[in-house]
Amino acid sequence: MQSFEIDKTDLLRIKTALEGDDAELQKVLKEYHPSEIAMLFEKLPQEAKEKIINILPTDIASEVISEMDEEHRPGELLINLHPDKRSEIVEELDYDDATDIISQLDEHEQKEILEDLDQEDADSIRALMNYDEDTAGGLMNPQVICVKMGMDKKQALDEIIRQSEEMEEFYTVYVIDDAHILKGILSLKDVIKARINAKINELVNNDFVYVKAELDQEEVAKLFSQYNLTTIPVVDDNMKLLGRITVDDIIDVMEQESTEDMLKISGVSEDEELSGNWKEAVKSRLPWLIINLGTAYLAASIIRHFDSTVAQLPILAAYMTIIAGMGGNAATQALAVTVRRISLTDLTDSQAYNAVLKEFLVGLLNGAANGIVVFFIALFYDGNPMLGLVLFLAMTGNLIVAGLTGSSIPLVLKRIGIDPAVASSIIITTFTDCAGFLLPLWFATHLLLHTHVK
Repeated sequence: MQSFEIDKTDLLRIKTALEGDDAELQKVLKEYHPSEIAMLFEKLPQEAKEKIINILPTDIASEVISEMDEEHRPGELLINLHPDKRSEIVEELDYDDATDIISQLDEHEQKEILEDLDQEDADSIRALMNYDEDTAGGLMNPQVICVKMGMDKKQALDEIIRQSEEMEEFYTVYVIDDAHILKGILSLKDVIKARINAKINELVNNDFVYVKAELDQEEVAKLFSQYNLTTIPVVDDNMKLLGRITVDDIIDVMEQESTEDMLKISGVSEDEELSGNWKEAVKSRLPWLIINLGTAYLAASIIRHFDSTVAQLPILAAYMTIIAGMGGNAATQALAVTVRRISLTDLTDSQAYNAVLKEFLVGLLNGAANGIVVFFIALFYDGNPMLGLVLFLAMTGNLIVAGLTGSSIPLVLKRIGIDPAVASSIIITTFTDCAGFLLPLWFATHLLLHTHVK
């Protein structure tokens, strides 16, 4: 199956079907997967979305709403539906998905939806809404398959069959005691293969990975990756089983965290939605641009300090921009690698030192290689080997600065509790811009002008 991309033909088909009768629209919609319909919703007006949701079967409609990106407001679509249709859809959703969608709404709208639900469903969703959305508790689904330690194979299978009737799929069976304390995990395969009179306490795996409800979602994602998990149990401080997180939720988390890091490194707030309007974009980006303006003045002050050097060697003005730009590019590379390493694992002091040393060596070698290139450019175009030497030293020095700052600054920020993706780029740009101007001007002043005066 190929990945789906929205094109004009699909939109035209849907819009044409919307203008006809419901039977024709239903016929067209059957050709699309729920996730594809959710993608089409990005290009359709609110009235069209509501009409489509209302004529879709409840199970399909719930999938469509759960597949919608948060920025396209599935909660607003839900609240505008008839209460009966709305309740049917919410009760069809997994509890974690329902919680995510309802949490987007105002408090009175949340209350309106929850009051129309079955008491058990409403209580489960309210309990999940007490957790921060970016924690394990906010990700988990409280629906789990549980068996007791004292059961035998037949009792366990009967219990698994009974509980699984209300679940679409499950990967792991959890073993608990009478107080609902998690004692271990069990695979369905092991239960089926066990001898007829086997006891659960003989089959249970007591060596398992679990998370506390308050753990950050990024840390949960690391555990999934580290241990190649498909599901992980969520417990409280007393090891009472609260729910489970599945790999499909973690895929969404990884995409979200990756997007946040990219936006932060670029100086864009994570609060800015990718499809937001121009007002949101200005509000999000302007503070960072003002900070950048201040650091740009710092770099400009270096040029003012060496104005006599620039006046005597105006060719330096052209080369300085090249050296500063190369430093910025090299620093961004080192920053991206370091932030990625930090996001994957907590670096030890030894690993952090080795990461900085590696980027220093990379900066030295790349700087020298690029420095040789600019040396020969200066020699060929300007006929001045001393100018070439100045540019070689400045290029090498700035790429060393780029490697050191690009790797060490995010590590330092992480150590003092500041998100390295947020502030690193501005600090690093300041260093590489200042060094990109200072080094060629300083070397030119002392190697070219002083030598010429003598």
